[in-house]
Amino acid sequence: MYLLRRAFNRRGHSREILQVVRPCAVEASALVVTQEAHRRDELCETLLLELKAARYAVQLARRQYDAVDPDNRLVASELERRWNVALKKVSELEAKVEQEQNKSQPHPPVPEELGDLGVELERVWNAPETDLRLKKRIIRTLIEEILVEIDAERSEVELIIHWKGGVHSTLRVRRRRRGQSGAHTSADVVETIRQLALICDDKAIAAYLNRNGMLTSRGNRWGRMSITSLRNKRGIAVHSTERQQAEGWMNLTEAGNHLGVAAKTVRRFAEHGDVKAMHPLYDGPWVFNSTDLEDPSFRARLEQRLSGTTPAGPDVRQLALAISTTYRGEAL
Repeated sequence: MYLLRRAFNRRGHSREILQVVRPCAVEASALVVTQEAHRRDELCETLLLELKAARYAVQLARRQYDAVDPDNRLVASELERRWNVALKKVSELEAKVEQEQNKSQPHPPVPEELGDLGVELERVWNAPETDLRLKKRIIRTLIEEILVEIDAERSEVELIIHWKGGVHSTLRVRRRRRGQSGAHTSADVVETIRQLALICDDKAIAAYLNRNGMLTSRGNRWGRMSITSLRNKRGIAVHSTERQQAEGWMNLTEAGNHLGVAAKTVRRFAEHGDVKAMHPLYDGPWVFNSTDLEDPSFRARLEQRLSGTTPAGPDVRQLALAISTTYRGEAL
């Protein structure tokens, strides 16, 4: 749990939880429940048909035994043996039918409210007043199991998360180096502050970090002075409007105004990787540069999108959920 807590406190990793409960994933999980119920119904129907045939075989074996001459002991003994085998098969099939029918109890219907679960969970997860214990309960509810592998060469721990519903995802957590303690600010946080400083002042950076549930190395909330102190120690330049304009750094709204399109359009291109951008925090600003926005290939794709010749693709943040419809069971 310690490694998992570190993983979900790192930049952007909490989005894994929000992705698995997006409406598409919830709908797919409901589909899994429905398909499993249909599979069990089909299996029960098959067992009932086989049980009917076995009972007929018992009746046939009994009539043959009753019709044989009692003095013909050899034939009578063989027919009795066949009758007993048929009775045993009926008994086994009846046990299987009862077992499957007990498994096939009606599942409670999936509430319609689950369709809004992704939106509601995102709001609760990112709310400043959300208790950390609630986040732990959410994680334990959604996760089936976790496989841990150590990458000694990269000094990282790889967490392979198996979510309930069939989704798998991978997180990588940096291992502490020798001599490093919990008082060290992680490299991810430092890089986040470095990117945000291109378009934000120290007060805004602290607000964004707190909004995403990120704490200082000592477990405190970020403030303007703590951001300033970290910048000075790590050699990160203070934000300057003049330097931002000179170097061409922009946020999402400024990038949209620069291109003359809606900010939502620019964000869609950034999410699909069609334009270079930085997004250091899940609930935080996008960072663009005018050089990337003026790239001829991006401009051409933008013109195609605005002219309606390029259809919109799926949301790349949505995790793929493969659902198998093949049942592998023992032959009846």
